[in-house]
Amino acid sequence: MADLSTAHPADWLAAIGCPVAWTAAQRQHLQRLVPLKRLAKGRLVFAQGARVTALYGVHSGVLAARFQGVDGQSSVLAQLPPGELFGLAAFATARPSSYEAQALRASTLWVFGPEAYALLMDEVPAFARWLMAEFARRFDGNLQLLQAARHRSALERVGTVLQAAAHAQGDAAKTPDGALRLAITQAQIAEQAGLSRQTVSAVLAQLEQAGKVRRGYGALWWWPKG
Repeated sequence: MADLSTAHPADWLAAIGCPVAWTAAQRQHLQRLVPLKRLAKGRLVFAQGARVTALYGVHSGVLAARFQGVDGQSSVLAQLPPGELFGLAAFATARPSSYEAQALRASTLWVFGPEAYALLMDEVPAFARWLMAEFARRFDGNLQLLQAARHRSALERVGTVLQAAAHAQGDAAKTPDGALRLAITQAQIAEQAGLSRQTVSAVLAQLEQAGKVRRGYGALWWWPKG
């Protein structure tokens, strides 16, 4: 993956795989329309049930997408690392967001507001095709997680969550010995897999004994082909 710390939104989009041959005029126009927003740790981008006014791209830092249940319990749906786009469903449909997005540490976001979104969708067909493919892939991934939560064993559910975390972190997760360092806690695995913390702990202990996982503080190392 290319450098995500680029100071131009078109280069950032290219770095996450958007295959657009930008004209000089498009690049200049896009840069005027897409600002970088700085967030302090703990700052909400938008709340669950709120109107979302832009499509956001994570430039630096990491955010959490959380769902608040009617019982007041919070579930982490996903961590959003650099290179992640979010907010599209609520933004494009003008419906309240089904989750909240909060900065887990100091972060910066590209803000693709209505004017930038109109430019990209109406004048850059390659972007529109790429965005449709990207969110179709995510929808399929969500269906797989739902299937895992309802029909698969605890071991399979944990494996699905680890695969999703590895995909989100990309090349940054790889270590020289073939492991993937995943910035995810047992509590987060439990929330995303729909399992109790005790069950997740038992599954990870089983994987650790088999040499496929090594646990650490706030992270774990996973050998998916071990």
